[in-house]
Amino acid sequence: MNSKYLTNHTMKPTVCDENRALYKSTTGMATHSLHSFFIMTMLLASIICSTGCSQAIEQTITLKLKQAEASSPVAGILPTTLNDARIKIAAVGDIMLGGTAEPVLQELGYSYPFDQVRHLLQSADISIGNLEGPLTHHDQPYANKSYLFRTPPELVAPALKQAGFTIMNLGNNHIMDYGAQGLKDTLSALQQQGIMTVGAGSDLYHARQATILSIKSQKIGFLSYSLTFPKTFWATETSPGTVFGHEKKIQADVTALRHDVDIVVVSFHWGQEKSNELREYQPILAHAAIDAGASLIIGHHPHVLQAVEQYKQGAILYSLGNFTFGSYSRSADISIIATAIFNNGQLESIEMTPISVLNIEVNFQPQRLTGQPAEQAIDHIKQLSLRRNTHIEQASGIAKLQSARISMQTNPDLH
Repeated sequence: MNSKYLTNHTMKPTVCDENRALYKSTTGMATHSLHSFFIMTMLLASIICSTGCSQAIEQTITLKLKQAEASSPVAGILPTTLNDARIKIAAVGDIMLGGTAEPVLQELGYSYPFDQVRHLLQSADISIGNLEGPLTHHDQPYANKSYLFRTPPELVAPALKQAGFTIMNLGNNHIMDYGAQGLKDTLSALQQQGIMTVGAGSDLYHARQATILSIKSQKIGFLSYSLTFPKTFWATETSPGTVFGHEKKIQADVTALRHDVDIVVVSFHWGQEKSNELREYQPILAHAAIDAGASLIIGHHPHVLQAVEQYKQGAILYSLGNFTFGSYSRSADISIIATAIFNNGQLESIEMTPISVLNIEVNFQPQRLTGQPAEQAIDHIKQLSLRRNTHIEQASGIAKLQSARISMQTNPDLH
């Protein structure tokens, strides 16, 4: 497997040009300290450009500046410094801005679903979600399925960008609903917004590629696998689609990627829909990925929460449930926004913010839970996780897996 370095295609040709543009946009608005920051950044960029800008360095500086600007509580004030070694990765579950949500979104806008929680995504260095369906106007379905999803690319892609997403997982059982053209349109729409993708491609070689992001002098690699039907959605050497997760393939991919990056994150589309119970293969594949060098496993597909598990030096989020999904299903009622915090490449903790996604109440706009509803949601997560011999703590309305517990070996009986 050859990993690839993907660059935000909406960026200027060089770091120098990008930073000059950013600096110009803040003239007359920023404080003296902000001016100094950008001046130092431009000087650094000039040195880099004079010796040849690598894609990894270009993306590091650009991501840092853009995220600082987006997450700043006061315009022009940077909340962190380039010396901060901690990296925050926010992860959410299934996203599908169509279906029964379409009339609401046509009236209120496609950014509306993220209004109450976007600060949690924008405060992270990297935010990832599972895009459940293509962004396309192509109207020829690829397969005979009960549920077919597609949403307008010119509306959804900008909304995802404004929400703060850095990368979208495409490895699922709906991304090929409208065939190769639907996938092609999706890749193009996200690329135009500077959003990276992982988990699907024009053939197996491209679908299996890792996506690597560079930030704060560290490299984070993403892989994705789909364990869901139909089989015709799985890419082959000559056809587009997703990557089926064979255990040996996963281990080989993670092992190879780990040599090139500091942190490996693996997404799995797996499990049984509407069930809190794990299927037998889920822990097997998750453990195999961590044994090969992954630090964080992100799961989705069941539409409901499943257990969180500590395993060796890594953590497994078996299912994050729905996030913004166009359905009035009562079974998908609570979910979490998980923020994994890494310190110098090591997983330090995972903070899980409980949210309501019961659309008959929140009207397709996830709401953070507080008070007793938050406590009940966290207790649900704790009970699910105890089945995997993992203790989740609670503090200030947030569920937390601490670094001291991540470093502990889990029960050998569960391995």
